[in-house]
Amino acid sequence: MTLVAIYVAVVFGCGLVARLLRLPPLIGFLAAGFILNAAGVEKLTGIDEIAEIGVMLLLFAIGLQLDLRSLIKKEVWLGSTVHMVLMSVVGVGFLSLLSLAGAFGPESLRVLVAIAFVLSFSSTIVAVKVLQERGDEQALYGRVVIGVLVMQDIGAVVLMSVSQGKPPSPWALTLLVVVPVISWSTRYWNRLGHGEMEVLFGIGMALIPGYLLFTAVGLSGSLGALIMGITLARNPGADQLSNALFRIKDLLLVGFFVAIGFHGIPTWVNLGLGAALLVLLPVQAVGYWALLWLFGLRNRTALLAALALANYSEFGLIIAEVGADDGWLSESWLLTLVVAVSGGFVVAGFLNPTSVSGVSRLARRLPARHPDRLHPEDRPIDIGDAEAVVLGMGRVGSAVYRQLADEYGYRTLGVEHDPNRTAYLEERGYQVIEGDATDYDFWTRMVDTGGVIMIVLAMPAQYANIEALRELRRIGHSGAVVASVALYREDVRELEELGIDVVIHLYQGAGEALADRAVEAVRAQGGEPAAAGPIGPVATPTVGTAEAGDTETGDTLAAPLVLDRHMIGNREARIRDDTRMPGEPGPLS
Repeated sequence: MTLVAIYVAVVFGCGLVARLLRLPPLIGFLAAGFILNAAGVEKLTGIDEIAEIGVMLLLFAIGLQLDLRSLIKKEVWLGSTVHMVLMSVVGVGFLSLLSLAGAFGPESLRVLVAIAFVLSFSSTIVAVKVLQERGDEQALYGRVVIGVLVMQDIGAVVLMSVSQGKPPSPWALTLLVVVPVISWSTRYWNRLGHGEMEVLFGIGMALIPGYLLFTAVGLSGSLGALIMGITLARNPGADQLSNALFRIKDLLLVGFFVAIGFHGIPTWVNLGLGAALLVLLPVQAVGYWALLWLFGLRNRTALLAALALANYSEFGLIIAEVGADDGWLSESWLLTLVVAVSGGFVVAGFLNPTSVSGVSRLARRLPARHPDRLHPEDRPIDIGDAEAVVLGMGRVGSAVYRQLADEYGYRTLGVEHDPNRTAYLEERGYQVIEGDATDYDFWTRMVDTGGVIMIVLAMPAQYANIEALRELRRIGHSGAVVASVALYREDVRELEELGIDVVIHLYQGAGEALADRAVEAVRAQGGEPAAAGPIGPVATPTVGTAEAGDTETGDTLAAPLVLDRHMIGNREARIRDDTRMPGEPGPLS
């Protein structure tokens, strides 16, 4: 237990320092691993298994939210394939130059090609964590990033099979039958309910039919976990399962980053060569941006995707370990790749802050193109004659939309960045368009008729509402009232300091709505609040005169208290956010 306490103290301390320096905590976790190793602290038993389970759950969670249709888009399959080939060629050339310069001794072409190929991969863990922290998994650039990562995972599986000198077992073909059977047999898994059974089911699916079954037939267990997530993605409750695994996955992934530091203590040669390999990262990022730009994506979309992918993959370490075990790669190269991958994680932390305002500013400086030459999902948006615009159509946003449209009669338009959620709401009669409200270009692309008098920020992430508010302030919003919902009290203060017109604390509003509904229920039963109950008399509201001619004040009302219908409706809109009809997608906005 003392060893565990040492690990927790060092890891937490390093993570806290990284947070204070405004860096992602994972950079601190990486540093903790090297510090523990350099200090001679014993490696924690089971930390490698913890790390591997964390990676499996991460890929399983990706599968739960993955739309397979995104993989067949040319910017995904063709872009990722071309990028891997180009970066492999560039990598071999760069490594050859380093060898000629005396940075390392002569190596066979096979080794150089293998190293260059793994350096063309991007980190699934880092890229997905960037998307999750921003809530952008279903944004256009987020879908492109995940699609590229899946294509790279497939390439990694091929390389691992080739490097081990043995292809997958012929029994791998049986998965074409086994996987559909598993999907069919687990179609009612959501009836397990929430809690421990739901979490255990998710972990079991990732590890048993995912990891163990696929490794048994010679395929990557990571690929198996991803596919198991995909098989459950269309079932009701997939989003809830992903949320249930979220904290467990994050905690286990800490073990992954700490375990990297125990690969060994790099020498000065390893540090120098690993740092030199970081020179390829700008080339990698520019390559992604250029390819995505050629496929019609806007500068901002292409930049966000390129920066999220500008790092080295943890698969590089896995393949390097395989190579070291099989004898075709030296231990020195393994330590060099540890330095390069770790350095790539640090660079990614700087390049991918939660706020994307810096990327938006950079994108505006790059040459723009005519809308007709843009990707269909990146072209100008017509909001028609909308009077009210709701940004973020999750459970809060959809409730606000219904209240504004049904209760107050406003011509209302919803904006949602998840295409699946957008399609779902359109089928149910909502007027919704797909767009990213934190994107400056979204506002400049919007064809506004000047009739918008109200804008509601209903996105779940505070940073997203802040970014949207700043973009509104930058372009001006013609005097429209801007309102927002906030989850925490400090969020309320932050929005008020930025000059927002209206901000509601979510749980305070829910409490008000609950009280209103309870009063309505009492009055619907014909009972008076003054009636005594088992816990004593119920307090009765006091007012001034109840009717003309009353001479007493402070007495029980002669007539039932009339609550303002619009006020109750507003509060009910917030309460309804915590409920969802069966089969309705979760709040992916």
